[in-house]
Amino acid sequence: MASPTDTAPTQQVTATPPPRPGPVLALLVASAFVVILNETIMGVAIPQLTTDLNITLSTAQWLTTGFLLTMAVVIPTTGFLIQRFPLRTLFFTAMGLFTAGTLLAAIAPGFEVLLIGRIVQASGTAIMMPLLFTTVLSVIPAHRRGRFMGIISIVIAVAPAVGPTASGLILSSFEWRWLFIFVLPIAVLSLVLGAILVKNLTETHRSHLDIASVLLSALGFGGLVFGLASIGESTEGHAPVPAWIPLVIGVLSLILFANRQLKLKSTNRVLLDLGVFRSRAFCVAVALVIVVFAVLLGTLILLPLYLQQVLGLDTLATGLTLLPGGVLMGVTAPVVGALFDRFGPRPLVLPAAVLTSGALWWMTTLDAGSTVPVVIGMHLVLNLGLAFMFTPLLTSALGSLPAQLYSHGSAIMSTLQQVAGAAGTALFVTLMAIGAAAAAGQGVTDATAATSAGVHTAFTVGAGLSLAAVVLAVFVRGTNTGSQRGTKRRS
Repeated sequence: MASPTDTAPTQQVTATPPPRPGPVLALLVASAFVVILNETIMGVAIPQLTTDLNITLSTAQWLTTGFLLTMAVVIPTTGFLIQRFPLRTLFFTAMGLFTAGTLLAAIAPGFEVLLIGRIVQASGTAIMMPLLFTTVLSVIPAHRRGRFMGIISIVIAVAPAVGPTASGLILSSFEWRWLFIFVLPIAVLSLVLGAILVKNLTETHRSHLDIASVLLSALGFGGLVFGLASIGESTEGHAPVPAWIPLVIGVLSLILFANRQLKLKSTNRVLLDLGVFRSRAFCVAVALVIVVFAVLLGTLILLPLYLQQVLGLDTLATGLTLLPGGVLMGVTAPVVGALFDRFGPRPLVLPAAVLTSGALWWMTTLDAGSTVPVVIGMHLVLNLGLAFMFTPLLTSALGSLPAQLYSHGSAIMSTLQQVAGAAGTALFVTLMAIGAAAAAGQGVTDATAATSAGVHTAFTVGAGLSLAAVVLAVFVRGTNTGSQRGTKRRS
């Protein structure tokens, strides 16, 4: 007589295969490129907006300052958000906010609604970049991260660089609203594809939001960005408040914020885990990223001013002049990622820091007699050096952290990039104004010659600061990427 086990049909249990990360990461990268592009797309449009909306230059500048300020306030909360909510929820939140802000800006009847649209856009943008970083670190093995982070470098470095070019091309034929109308269907398409492709690839766990930390973070990082932006505006006499007031508030708030995070460390209510700074590789890389990103954004604001006010180029020609450098950085970034996977960070970062510094010293020779091909050559060399620094620095910094700190590390890195960008912009613009004023005080009556002298001053100081990047690059050490790669091959 057969037993029940003899007659029962054999049941084959098939495990559900984990979702493939490739399509999700591709959509995250494409979406991040679109949202970061909007960070710098308004700069070229500001002169047209002052006329169309009947506002002053300092008022129009808030369309850029407000975007940066919102980013600085929201990004520190993303460490908590990424740990608490699944990837799919955060993707639709980020792209939903960005799409809503884009639509609002496209139909804005006046400046106030346009500014609200930009703030809503920035809220979505602030979530997207740390989300992309954390997802890559969570699902990509260490020996392959360099290639993926190389692609991310296209987003964080090339998208801001391409923003003025895209803006110049659009504004050469359309009014300012089309800056948002062109982007809107791309944002909607991203949402549709997200509904199909985005799966929950990352793990979540219950955590608590400390409201006091959020407020201190907003005052701290927001105060720094607002104060740094006010420095740039004060050179034109348009600062709403003395720059030192928000800067002091920001510094004091950050001190209180850091102290509170240390006290909350054991309660699982920390907003940003400052334990990331125990990693030497993270600290060195963050310091270098701050210097490099300040140089990138400072150059990005200074070169268009030089091309238009000294060489007399229009917005379209200015955008096209800067386009080759952005394209070179985009083409180079994946190659740099592959080289990082093979050799680690130091053989790439140190020569790149020297190249970047050399390009800035070359830019100190710019004057009213310089030609456009020379400017393009300088910009190409600068962007090549920057491209060989971004991917190794970001990958080695975040890859040096334990998995539970990925979201906090990416949030801190993204926040400090915004602060560095604001600092670089303020520094270069202020130095240019100081140099131009000094030239005028020495009897230079021609406005073009005075501006040229100001550009020389700004690039000279910037080149001097770039030597700090060379020194810091000496302290960059290899990570365990190579050993993990070898283990992978032997297995």
